[in-house]
Amino acid sequence: MYGKVKLSKRQIKEDKFATFMLSSKHHVVDNWQFIVIGIVAVILIVVAIGYYADSQEAKRQASADMFARALMDYRSGNRQVAVTSLNQILLENSNNMIGEQALFLVGQINYELRNYNEAVLKWEEYISKFKSNKLNYAAAIAGIAAAYENQGRYAEAADKFVEAYQAYEDGPLDGDYRFGAMRCYLYAGAIEDARREWEQISELYPETGIYKRATWLFEEKSRS
Repeated sequence: MYGKVKLSKRQIKEDKFATFMLSSKHHVVDNWQFIVIGIVAVILIVVAIGYYADSQEAKRQASADMFARALMDYRSGNRQVAVTSLNQILLENSNNMIGEQALFLVGQINYELRNYNEAVLKWEEYISKFKSNKLNYAAAIAGIAAAYENQGRYAEAADKFVEAYQAYEDGPLDGDYRFGAMRCYLYAGAIEDARREWEQISELYPETGIYKRATWLFEEKSRS
């Protein structure tokens, strides 16, 4: 499942717009919404424009138009309105490209609204259907991890963060996911598992901000 996947030109373009998406408990809680609104919305707009431009069928054009309006509602803070439109899109576009982006965004909006169980369900559906875009695939797994973490389900969250970095090793968010795994293992009291993640961070990301944050947190929590 997690082997090398050749990225399409569209996916490469999307990767350039997204260098991070999820982060630590403090970092996630404080910055998740800002990160996603600024990064994911841009990705989805690019995809929607491309989809609209490539589409010749009236039905697809209507879906693309509805998706664009949903994005505008989302960016304007009208999340519930956006979710209603996106769910309507999913009824008619469950397995195509615009359906893929709509499903991911529905999970994201539910996360922002703290509807964690619904967010997990949507991201699990995304993971089961769409695997070719490694960036979004790994981000959906990490989204589930963050939802678990915010519910205090630290052991499950840690395992999901591990799954996320394994899904896209050496990806732009690899370090963040490893930090998330270490942090959640610490909160779960699994010190040796946390140590393993910290050692990997130390080896892969020496003298970086992630390494410094991980080292401080590990030293702080492992002594308590």
